[in-house]
Amino acid sequence: MVLKFHTISPKYSNLNTSICCGDTMTVDTKKESLDFQTEVQQLLDLMIHSLYSNQEIFLRELISNASDAADRLRFEGLQDDSLFEDDPELKIRVEYNKDQKTITVVDNGIGMSRQEVVDNLGTIAKSGTKQFLASLTGDQTRDSQLIGQFGVGFYSSFIVAEKVEVATRRAGLSRTEGVRWISDGKSEYTVETIDRPKRGTKVVLYLRAEAGDFLNGFRLRSIINKYSDHISLPILMFKEGEDEKGEETVNAATALWTRNKKDIKEEEYNEFYKNVSHDFEAPLCYIHNKVEGKLEYASLLFIPARAPFDLWDREHRHGVKLYVKRVFIMDDAEQLLPPYLRFVKGIVDSDDLPLNISREILQRNKTIESIRSGCVKKVLDLLKKLADKEADKYKQFWQTFGRVLKEGIIDTPDKREEIAKLFRFKSTHEDSEEETVSLDDYIARMKQGQGAIYYVTAENYATAKNSPHLEIFKKKGVEVLLLTDPIDEWLVTHLNQYAEKPLQSVNKGELDLGDLDDGKENKEDSEAADGKLPDLTGRIKKALDERVKEVRITHRLTESPACLVADEHEMGRHLEQILKASGQAITDAKPILEINPHHPIVEKLKNEADETRFNDWSNIIFDQALLSEGGQLTDPAGFVHRLNAMFLELANN
Repeated sequence: MVLKFHTISPKYSNLNTSICCGDTMTVDTKKESLDFQTEVQQLLDLMIHSLYSNQEIFLRELISNASDAADRLRFEGLQDDSLFEDDPELKIRVEYNKDQKTITVVDNGIGMSRQEVVDNLGTIAKSGTKQFLASLTGDQTRDSQLIGQFGVGFYSSFIVAEKVEVATRRAGLSRTEGVRWISDGKSEYTVETIDRPKRGTKVVLYLRAEAGDFLNGFRLRSIINKYSDHISLPILMFKEGEDEKGEETVNAATALWTRNKKDIKEEEYNEFYKNVSHDFEAPLCYIHNKVEGKLEYASLLFIPARAPFDLWDREHRHGVKLYVKRVFIMDDAEQLLPPYLRFVKGIVDSDDLPLNISREILQRNKTIESIRSGCVKKVLDLLKKLADKEADKYKQFWQTFGRVLKEGIIDTPDKREEIAKLFRFKSTHEDSEEETVSLDDYIARMKQGQGAIYYVTAENYATAKNSPHLEIFKKKGVEVLLLTDPIDEWLVTHLNQYAEKPLQSVNKGELDLGDLDDGKENKEDSEAADGKLPDLTGRIKKALDERVKEVRITHRLTESPACLVADEHEMGRHLEQILKASGQAITDAKPILEINPHHPIVEKLKNEADETRFNDWSNIIFDQALLSEGGQLTDPAGFVHRLNAMFLELANN
């Protein structure tokens, strides 16, 4: 059991104490009283009074912790079998006492040292108490689903218990180095050294009066069968009835992934997922696979229904557990799946890897490479099946994990086309921001003569949807993808074509509509206009000075007077904004100003003789174009001054 608290100001005392929990203390044993961190106190109060609506979850969490402790002992025991001492059979025991009103969960796993108890009793510190509290919504059902993600399931004990007592000794330490931790879940807890003959951990819950219905063997068995039947360790309870003697195993005690898929119920898969992921919601979907032959391994992989709080941390992954011949090896084997699939949870169990395999060996192991390749294929196939047959579920997946999946284009270049097939984008074809289209959908709707997949990048949906760059496309009824995720700027630099169709930005470079309807005629018309307006483009360039790289006539606008375009080989303005926001020093690239020769404002400029007024109008046109694509003005006061002067002039006329 590995749980974590932050501590403040320890208070020491040497006391003579008596027997508690069946473990005899030594005389003159150091005892500490430690205050909970303020955020921990908030969390405990929340847990006790409002958060869990399903009280029986506490038993699942304690059994899960006990199972993890056994897994850790198995792993460390590979290097030092003396850690098993004289008790090699790993098991979990659940007891209850109606007279003392207690429920006890005992394991003979790895246990904890005194320092580990102080440092690690509750993973809440490692996961971030403040971040957890900041993530709470006030919705009890949704908030309860966050508990496992933050590793604070142990605290569920306080929902049913008025006091919790933990006695533990780490494997390999002497019997005099046992530790007792006691708390009522309020302001502080105590830690003291005890004499504990047995390794492992014992958790005793002193139940609240209103939780007395848990003091029932049949009730506890039903909870274990419901939530923990798949735990591979035997879970023992004393037999019920006056004539019954001894203990009995109350769970299947068989690793779920080793069983035949036909014999496993949906509920069993769901409960197994909740256990390995510490999630409180059933998975969106899963894949159970066994490979036999030259390479033998089993995988049971799940896609969650909800994103974990640390989804965007590419370096922090606790998704897939690695087992070798049913022996737990590690719980964050990042070599089993690439970073863009870090949302996947589950297990991989190999019969071909050595039991003493290390992270360093994993990085260059051919068997792991084959397993990784097989797991990636299975996950991508699962997503394809979901997209083809369960559109609503896939929509939920995409809204939750789509931005992470896009990283695959960069992480795995050899699978670009396969991964891109799963992508969904907002589009001018749809009227709602919630609706998306696939690249295959887009290609099926392409106009006759259309040679490219057109897209526009912007900060948000509204800016993209109303971009002036789309005007000619709206007129011709040509669909444009609206790319608004921050990663999309990197995405299109790596995904430059799909199904042999190039992806073309409508806000970079000169627009080439190919053979679309009268596109060539429009271009010839614009070139003719450009030939008639060389003085105008030159005057605007002079008025704007260093603000623009070039001023030219456009054929992409039908309603707006002007728009800003990035040079074909330069960084787009949206990407500039993203990099600047991340703190990077970026030299501003000068945009190209394209003007609509048929717009009344441009027509008026052509005949404007007053240079001051011409300069003001030129700067207003530029600033409007900048604002229309979500840019920020470098001189907002100057813009307002020029605009007010224009309004005043119009009013006087």
